[in-house]
Amino acid sequence: MSLLLEGLILVGLLFLLLALGVYVGLALLLVGLLGLVLFTAAPAGPNLSTALWTSTSGWSLVALPLFVWMGEILYRSRLAQGLLQGLSPLLSRLPGGLLHVNVVASALFAAVIGSSAATTATVGRFTLPELLRQGYPRPLALGSLAGAGTLGFLIPPSIIMIVYGVMAEISVARLFIAGVVPGAVLTLLLMLLVALLAFFYRHQLPREPRKPLRQSFVGLLSVFPVLFLILLVLGSIYLGVATPTEAAAIGVAGSLLLAGLNRELSRRMFWESLLGAIRTTSMIGLILAGAGVLTLAMGFTGIPRALATWAVEAGITPLALIFFLSLVYIVLGWFLDGISIVVLTISVILPVVKAIGVDPLWFGVYLVIMVELAQITPPVGFNLFVIQSLTGEDLFRIARYALPFMGVLLLMAVLLVLFPEMATWLPRTMTGG
Repeated sequence: MSLLLEGLILVGLLFLLLALGVYVGLALLLVGLLGLVLFTAAPAGPNLSTALWTSTSGWSLVALPLFVWMGEILYRSRLAQGLLQGLSPLLSRLPGGLLHVNVVASALFAAVIGSSAATTATVGRFTLPELLRQGYPRPLALGSLAGAGTLGFLIPPSIIMIVYGVMAEISVARLFIAGVVPGAVLTLLLMLLVALLAFFYRHQLPREPRKPLRQSFVGLLSVFPVLFLILLVLGSIYLGVATPTEAAAIGVAGSLLLAGLNRELSRRMFWESLLGAIRTTSMIGLILAGAGVLTLAMGFTGIPRALATWAVEAGITPLALIFFLSLVYIVLGWFLDGISIVVLTISVILPVVKAIGVDPLWFGVYLVIMVELAQITPPVGFNLFVIQSLTGEDLFRIARYALPFMGVLLLMAVLLVLFPEMATWLPRTMTGG
């Protein structure tokens, strides 16, 4: 049987299982196991146990539950409320007023949470009621939060980057560094879009009273707790003081300390945050285990190697491959969450990416941007579901509000293709090449 037919059978079976509602991790595991049994002579039992162990026992993965736990602690604290109070006096002077709080607060929380959905939920709990109470148009309030919440995957520390780094065998710390400049550029682009949309909605925006600059700077004191966490987590990584895993542990300790100082740390909050982290980590672990089995099966069949050879012999350019992959990731974003997209495609795509000369580090940042797009793409956009749970708004109406921000993410992907140094310059500079 040809490799093409084998690949089509495995892909068709995978999408059939997903369409039937089978958990993504179990679907990946079953397809990988069937691939080993049907299309290879490798013994299924020993290889299955080896794949399950190696895919879930890497030291880099220890950072994953710790970052998730830190996000759960911050979600249950009132740091976001203090952030809203601190940023409001300063950002109200910009075109678009308090709508910029959605973007800046999401960028700051992304630098400590590492999850897009958690960033959206944490910031939206406090900003959306205040924005709607003051009379800001719902399309701007909800759309800006949906778009800004995607920063949780790009600005390090990022759960997606940890997953990609483990699967692609790339330094997670270098991936974190690579996401800094693109994250800052995307934040500025989102703020520019908010200002532009505010111009078209200028007759519907409430008038923000001018506050003295002194009051604005005093309000920034409320931002210090989040900046303290960012300094603990990212500062320790960039200065070379700690690995991402050690920085994650420091971040958990820092978030517990801040919750305790704010008198929010109770036994109930501690256990709820811990159980929430266990549930999320277990879900991701199952997906990674299934991906490990499928990756092993793909390796034995030789499909990724054959694809890489074909791409080189056919003379496919990096630009053509990235354009094709962009279409594929946009379509996958209609049906799958971000982590599932990464683990589903990386075992097949990465050998092709390496074969035609695309930098895997750069590709990781590009992939994160495409995954961010999936977060606000209906009908399975996680950020859309989060905002729906906060507001009760119709899912597809929220997606329509987020449409301009999808355009910004696509623009960011184009800029990254045109200027790849945005992702590669800082890691090369900080790590001496």
